[in-house]
Amino acid sequence: MSTNPYGWIEESLRTIHRAKWYRSVQEIMGRPGAVVRIDGQELINFASNDYLGLAGDIRVITAAIEATQLYGTGATGSRLITGHRPIHRELEQAIASLKQTEDAIVFSSGYLANLGAISALVGKRDLILSDQYNHASLKNGAILSGAMVLEYEHGDVEGLKFLLESHRNAYRRCLIVTDTVFSMDGDLCPLSKVVELSETYGCMLLVDEAHGTGVLGTRGAGAVEYLGCTGRGLIQMGTLSKALGSLGGYVAGTAPLIDFLRNRAGSWIYTTGLSPADTAAGLEAIAIVNQEPQRRAKLWQNVKYLKQLLVESVPSVASRLLPSESPILCLQVPDAQTVLAVGEGLKAAGILVGAVRPPTVPTSRIRVTVMATHEKAHCERLVEGLQSLLKS
Repeated sequence: MSTNPYGWIEESLRTIHRAKWYRSVQEIMGRPGAVVRIDGQELINFASNDYLGLAGDIRVITAAIEATQLYGTGATGSRLITGHRPIHRELEQAIASLKQTEDAIVFSSGYLANLGAISALVGKRDLILSDQYNHASLKNGAILSGAMVLEYEHGDVEGLKFLLESHRNAYRRCLIVTDTVFSMDGDLCPLSKVVELSETYGCMLLVDEAHGTGVLGTRGAGAVEYLGCTGRGLIQMGTLSKALGSLGGYVAGTAPLIDFLRNRAGSWIYTTGLSPADTAAGLEAIAIVNQEPQRRAKLWQNVKYLKQLLVESVPSVASRLLPSESPILCLQVPDAQTVLAVGEGLKAAGILVGAVRPPTVPTSRIRVTVMATHEKAHCERLVEGLQSLLKS
């Protein structure tokens, strides 16, 4: 018997290396933006979720600084004890206004929002129906809840309906959970049909708007607005850390729902409140989303232009493009070794992308994210790089 109870960790790491699943961090210097500097190299940034370019906006930075000067660097405690500040409530009201709901509650991260909301809404006597491609925070929130969890194939409305017909009546409550924008594919869920099923079968519905908020819809309210489901009986979760350029998560919905979460969501009750800087940054970012629709329009112009370049490029690139209705564009690559090689090749050419591989996704892919602050020349450089690396 081994005398080292931690010896298995090194063997596990070796296995991760052999499978090409090993991950490591890289230091990005300076402010975020369409161009970043890593290890002294300037790279065109197609790997960021900062869709509107707000993480480096001077107005957002200034708001964070002023809040820090007024309230300090940290909330110092749970919102229920010493951590609540006036700007926390201002942010929640701004989110509710953007999402056109009665109220909202802000968590310290999007991950915590999903863990807290799902585990508060359902328990051991309940059922969760989950899209196969949902984000890990949705899946882990479902496991934490103790409910029976059944997955339906990605975007398969008929499969969801079958599960509802087969299982709904055997459980006290049922919660359907789905991303609206799937972060590793770029496609949208068939939301209106999912809402109809939730209403027909008397189910709660929680949608993750992490990659939709600020990006989709006439007002930037997200996929719920874009797909015509505002005001329907659903729970909207989202994050401040992507298009809104800050940090934190939220749940928006009816006033009773939000009041319930304040009393039952453990990941809100038992954790320190969102920092004043992040809170103020999120609040300012929402104000910019409301005031500057042209920023969102520029993002979609860039998406359209890059898609056009990809489709018109050599077949070896165009044929790999997955269907997308978002600023997330993914190109299929045969295996983990190849996707890592393509990612490194693009980096050598001055372009940063996401080289995504199992177990994050079922099949390897180059993940490209478009920003409002990209220039046409950036998109052209990316396509040129892809053409040289994806020749067959």
